[in-house]
Amino acid sequence: MNRHASVDFHCDVLWKLLEQGNLSFADDQTGQLDVTFTRLRQSGAIFQAFAIYISEKMEKSMTPILQSIDLFHRKVLVTPGIRFVKTAEDIQRIQTSGEVGAMLSLEGADGLQGNLGMLRILYELGVRAIGLTWNQANWGADGVMEPRQGGLTGKGFAFVEECNRLGILLDVSHLSERSFWDMADRSVKPLIASHSNAKGVCDHPRNLSDDQIRALIDMDGMIGITFVPQFVVRGKSAAVADIIRHIEHVCELGGEKHIMFGSDFDGIDTYVEGLSNPGELSNLHEALLKQYAEDQVASFFHRNANRFLLNNLPS
Repeated sequence: MNRHASVDFHCDVLWKLLEQGNLSFADDQTGQLDVTFTRLRQSGAIFQAFAIYISEKMEKSMTPILQSIDLFHRKVLVTPGIRFVKTAEDIQRIQTSGEVGAMLSLEGADGLQGNLGMLRILYELGVRAIGLTWNQANWGADGVMEPRQGGLTGKGFAFVEECNRLGILLDVSHLSERSFWDMADRSVKPLIASHSNAKGVCDHPRNLSDDQIRALIDMDGMIGITFVPQFVVRGKSAAVADIIRHIEHVCELGGEKHIMFGSDFDGIDTYVEGLSNPGELSNLHEALLKQYAEDQVASFFHRNANRFLLNNLPS
């Protein structure tokens, strides 16, 4: 396997493809996409999660969600060297095939409007991870920026139970803290934070408290260290060294085997210095090797996430 093999649990390229129909994932020539197949190959990527994000200006229905899935098929899966990941067996195949695994996730379940039938349809269409909210409240829960900071609704609890039954990973990254604990209490499967950092290093609402990080570790969940500059450091430009501080903090809490990455590429317009697209992941890799053993860095980059996916995706 490529020494720099990498897994990224969050990018928003589908959102850009939805809003700008002229863009090409296979070979973007406009410079408007962070994540392209060429750059994934350059980075040694073996897995990329593609988030379905429906912006606030679009209707909160299944229509833009289904349009995003259509784009995933027409613009991503048609690319030679990409494999649709829906099962643990798909993860096993990409270990030896040299393909890049592509998994669908949903960032904010507003469009389901509380209808679990729509959730089951999304499962059949290959969606394998869902964050119940974006930043605000919806039918299922309060998001991290909702002023009242409430928890899950009755429909939200039913959603958690159905995701557990189906085998859809539950993503806590945008939940309010009370919603996080409600989901942690109700879920019988481990949770992920696809793109969140440590609040103990950078005090931002979108980051996780030490108690939340410990809870994810205790349930054998995963924390996707993200490259969103304002989640990395406050008050100055973000550098690769600042990302490493978050990794160190999670390790100090016992989370060495629970770290992965969730870049948020194509969902951001400012970048950590030297980390503006997948092709620059080598900068982070080299910096980590100055502080950690090669096996540890490989765990951060792909082994931890691979283990989690093998254990938690449906067969």
